[in-house]
Amino acid sequence: MAANLGAHEVMEIHEVLTDTIDGINQFQLYRPYVKDQELLGILDRQLQFMNQEYNNMVQAVNQQGNVNISPYRKPRNISPNYGLNNPSSQSPNLSADDMDDRDVSSGMLGCHKASACLKLRASLECAEPQIRKMILQAATNSAEQAYEVWQYMHQKGFYQIPTMKDQTTSTIMGTYTAANIGENYQPQFS
Repeated sequence: MAANLGAHEVMEIHEVLTDTIDGINQFQLYRPYVKDQELLGILDRQLQFMNQEYNNMVQAVNQQGNVNISPYRKPRNISPNYGLNNPSSQSPNLSADDMDDRDVSSGMLGCHKASACLKLRASLECAEPQIRKMILQAATNSAEQAYEVWQYMHQKGFYQIPTMKDQTTSTIMGTYTAANIGENYQPQFS
């Protein structure tokens, strides 16, 4: 397959695979600092999934078979609580020994957010349909993993949702109206 890839694809695949390795390594570094068994379960499940996804991508780009990337299981749905409730102050740790579950989950979330953006951008540079589809699914998987970590953080109070005054939100959202396009709409080109 390598001969059938463009320069942009090769470089983007390289970036995606390197980012995936970095994410796996980062999660392994976090593991000893986890105290909460629920977070440990999330970390271990995601780490296993990230390893399998990496292996599938390597197999696909080395043309060892037509490999599809499996979707990450959907996180459970929680009802978010809007507003701030006595958020705790935050500052950098003085040493790695000060790492706690909030630090670990925040690092996991940041990793997945960055990976989702990188993978989505990479998919836009792919001409080969199977590679594009594989990387696009990997971007979605990173987004789903991020949401699972966010849900954990939200339930623990580590990630609260700030809001605006109702009037401000209503004013901003009320500035948008539906486009008035009828059934017989025909775009006009010059």
